[in-house]
Amino acid sequence: MSRVLISASPHLLGPATTRRIMLDVILALTPACVASVVIFGPLSAAVIALSVIAAVGAEYLTRRLLKRDNTIGDLSAVVTGLLLAMNLPANVHALWMGPLGSVIAIVVVKQLFGGIGMNFANPAIAGRIVLTLSFTAYMSQWPVPLAWLGNAGADAATFATPLAKGAVQPDLLSLLLGVRGGCLGETCAVALLAGGIYLMIRRVITPLIPAVYIGTTVLLTWAFGDDPLRQLLSGGLLLGALFMATDYTTSPSTNRGRVIFALGCGLFTAVIRHFGSLPEGVSFSILLMNIATPMIDRYIIRKPFGTRRKGAAK
Repeated sequence: MSRVLISASPHLLGPATTRRIMLDVILALTPACVASVVIFGPLSAAVIALSVIAAVGAEYLTRRLLKRDNTIGDLSAVVTGLLLAMNLPANVHALWMGPLGSVIAIVVVKQLFGGIGMNFANPAIAGRIVLTLSFTAYMSQWPVPLAWLGNAGADAATFATPLAKGAVQPDLLSLLLGVRGGCLGETCAVALLAGGIYLMIRRVITPLIPAVYIGTTVLLTWAFGDDPLRQLLSGGLLLGALFMATDYTTSPSTNRGRVIFALGCGLFTAVIRHFGSLPEGVSFSILLMNIATPMIDRYIIRKPFGTRRKGAAK
């Protein structure tokens, strides 16, 4: 007599594993990492390496202290460290801010809530926001692009982000290639788009959230009288829409919910950019909608399989 196996969902298994998905994200971020080293110099590589090492080390030690199975093999800590580094400026302060942000992201936002799949917000975004609010001056010092190739005093020079009020606006080609002020992973639009397309081809993400998020931001900034193309290519919109707003754990589980989530991200980003005191609003917008995700999932409920439609004949 065969036994019936009773277990919790999901009941459909596929070839995707957490490790494979995280490896795809790492590969997708590689062009942006390479671009950051080319644009801002070897210091970028050091910031990335230290952030990743700190994230992996924090996850290992926290799991040991909490007496839980170690999860560094799933590569999620590596992705958190990479994403945090992509949200940092390439200055000397990032050498200690990166590890600090990684520890906050892993320990406070991820592990204290139970680990991967249980965090209420994207850990890298939360880490960046803590650093931005705590060390605002350091987090807004961007080195001059390509200055490391021979410009004397490049380490001390700073360059404004194109979103800053009154900043000199680079041409569109410079915005595409990343020759502008900004964080490590947000400047080169070509590298970010290449990584996003790779994730879509690999079916790690779908175009829904990025398309609605970017489209909402562009339309609203145009309505506010700003240049929508420059708003698209400046700041961290592409990095946030492609790599952070699409996080499985902190985004809604239904397509309708994802549309609402992305609309909210776009609305908050456009409003903060135009009316706020800070030039950028991507991280704050995604965090706000991460917090709203449980409520979205509660009210945008899937129809239970096998139930009878209201008004249908019995």
